[in-house]
Amino acid sequence: MNIAVVGVGYVGLVSGACFAEMGINVICVDIDSQKIKTLQNGKIPIYEPHLEELVARNSASGRLHFSSDLASVLNSVEIVFITVGTQLNNEGKQDISYVLDVAKNIGANLNKYVLVVTKSTVPVGTSQIVKATIEAELDKRGVDIQFDVASNPEFLKEGNAIEDFMRPDRVVIGADSQKAKDLLNSLYKPMQLGGYRVIFMDIPSAEMAKFASNAMLATRISLMNEFANLCEKVGADISMVRKVLASDTRIGSKYLYAGCGYGGSCFPKDVKSLIKTAEECGTKMEILKSVEAVNTMQKNILFNKFKNHFGQIEGRHVAIWGLSFKPETDDMREAPSLVLINQLIEAGCKISVYDPVAMQECKRRIGNAVKYTSDIYECVKNVDAIFHITEWKEFRIPDWAKIKSLINNDAILIDGRNVFDSANLHGIKYLRIG
Repeated sequence: MNIAVVGVGYVGLVSGACFAEMGINVICVDIDSQKIKTLQNGKIPIYEPHLEELVARNSASGRLHFSSDLASVLNSVEIVFITVGTQLNNEGKQDISYVLDVAKNIGANLNKYVLVVTKSTVPVGTSQIVKATIEAELDKRGVDIQFDVASNPEFLKEGNAIEDFMRPDRVVIGADSQKAKDLLNSLYKPMQLGGYRVIFMDIPSAEMAKFASNAMLATRISLMNEFANLCEKVGADISMVRKVLASDTRIGSKYLYAGCGYGGSCFPKDVKSLIKTAEECGTKMEILKSVEAVNTMQKNILFNKFKNHFGQIEGRHVAIWGLSFKPETDDMREAPSLVLINQLIEAGCKISVYDPVAMQECKRRIGNAVKYTSDIYECVKNVDAIFHITEWKEFRIPDWAKIKSLINNDAILIDGRNVFDSANLHGIKYLRIG
């Protein structure tokens, strides 16, 4: 089978490489010719564990190709996946213009049947607009060419995307025609010989499923953060409370950790988009509005703890461990670290930072407003506070005696992810969430 994946960002590159790994001939397409050239030279534009070797192996095997010209490959493939970006516009509505650009390109150049699959996270009803856009372009050409449109939302977790793709807990497919179902069934079934987990449904339900999943997970995080803040007020321990909640089989343990707020490209955008969609439909998502409000406030909690502890903070030197919104990625979109850095800069603090992979991304975003260091120990030299923001594995068991000797006498550790044990910190003052 030959397929095209249009949009070589995070979802597109992971999807293309994984499909190729399963023996499918994949052409990844992007209008950014420089990005395509970089990929053709064996370098990838994002960080994701094991992705670089996966891309290299399948490029070398001849199963994974890269092109900046969709028209030249369109009529040699059976399925086109649309995986381009859909950011929020100034009104808080999801911008699907890139998706529709791809649809126009398909309609302008299609000469045979193809199945067009939206894999980008798009508002409900987008697939119908994609279909109408392709039909309009075909009408302009005066041709009648059959095609189908389907929805196949992705559920990849950054840092674990390859495992999620190759061993998914479910594959959601929204399709109206049997031919589209058969094509996608033949594509995915060989990947799931150990247990077929494809869920077929109508297209609007498939489009909604991704938003509902992310909104539910975001709600758990914000609710736990509210519990944690209340625990601090009443003298309870959120870690103990979590054990009780996690032991309830109706609740479970995943996404049940208190922290300094969620970030990334999915939860913030999808929650906002779902709220906006509901408003346009004349209804309200009051719980999700609260989820978003709690998350916004939670990103202030580390700075508030720092300020409340010291009082006078101007001129203080601080260290930040972790810049990406989560471990195993260099993605800093909506990251709590950016909120904290801005607050510290405005307060007149000196900032040293360290992250295993996100240093270049941080420099791209904020330049030299902070000092970039080579490891966790250089980062903490002569600091008054250490902020732990991203729970990278290398931060879990550092040499606390060495750190104690490097930091200032009255320095504190503020743990935004609740991973440390105060008994092992060699007397370093320890503050955490909840």
